[in-house]
Amino acid sequence: MDWPAVHRLWAIILKELWAVLRDPKSRATLIAPPLLQLFVFGFAATLEVKNFDVGVLDQDHGVWSHEVVSRIAGSPNVRHVVALRSRADLHDAINNQEVIAAVAFDARFSADVLAGNTAEVQIILDGRRSNASQIVAGYLSQIISSVAAEAHPRPDGHAPVTWTTVTHWFNPNLEYQWFVMPGLIVVIGSLMGLAITAQSVARERELGSFDQLMVSPLRVHEILIGKMTPPLLIGLFNATVYILLIPTVFGVPLTGSLLFFYPAMIVYLLSLIGVGMLVSTLSYTQQQAFLGSFLVSVPAVLLSGFATPIDNMPAWLQAVTVINPLRYFLIISEGVFLKNMPADAILANTWPMALIALVTLSASAVLFRARME
Repeated sequence: MDWPAVHRLWAIILKELWAVLRDPKSRATLIAPPLLQLFVFGFAATLEVKNFDVGVLDQDHGVWSHEVVSRIAGSPNVRHVVALRSRADLHDAINNQEVIAAVAFDARFSADVLAGNTAEVQIILDGRRSNASQIVAGYLSQIISSVAAEAHPRPDGHAPVTWTTVTHWFNPNLEYQWFVMPGLIVVIGSLMGLAITAQSVARERELGSFDQLMVSPLRVHEILIGKMTPPLLIGLFNATVYILLIPTVFGVPLTGSLLFFYPAMIVYLLSLIGVGMLVSTLSYTQQQAFLGSFLVSVPAVLLSGFATPIDNMPAWLQAVTVINPLRYFLIISEGVFLKNMPADAILANTWPMALIALVTLSASAVLFRARME
């Protein structure tokens, strides 16, 4: 074993770790924000629509309009049912965002239901909140449909029966946290990994210590390994904290094997480090490195499939996602947590990240060597 090379490598690793961890504020920045983001996203950021208010304009005051209103009020997603007295009140309630939706019954609603005629219910939605309005419209339509099914029995006097069995694999109760929490390991890990790595070479230039590296006995690959090790260790530490908190605090099941998950995570972090090193090598100041990492991380998150499915993107944009490591590790993270992803499926999504890491790290080494000459 080449002990002088081992000592040089150990020295550069300690030097880089010390550069990252010596400042108490830096240490707090590496630990506190990821935990804060985990809890903020876990408890506050959700696409589910709950605790909304519904306005009701009941000009019928009959038994069937009362039944519909009662079921709306009894829904666990509805916070308040606001009684409206006129169309002007309905307009003001929507316009002032007092309610997200309003249900209007005309004066003959119950009579039409009892007579077996077509009875109409008008649902008015706040189009300024388009996504939430569509979800609320689904809730209200489902309630009204269930009442309509009971209001029109079959000729033999029995209520119509429809047998529908709905099964949601991997997330039986459609818990939103089950969907979002595994993805946070990917998204927050990418933001931290890119930010830390992108500062490394730029910090050397800004502090004037880059020239000392050039005249040191360290070789290029030793410098790169030394600069790659701290973000890799910090990324593994934060991910381990997430893996401990997500099942225990948020109740998301961890069904897969960590024995396969951690090697894939290491490859994922190396691919991020390669991108971060490219940004850092091309930057002359820490401010440029910060802006560069932001320029890379935001599109990477948007194109990962975390917020919107990749299948919904245009074909040319789907092709761009092929070089995005977040895309592959998001599949692995969700698969390991929710569906016990087998080893061959993990491997199928790991080798593209390994290829990305190989290309980016090699390019970083070439650029770094060119800058040292």
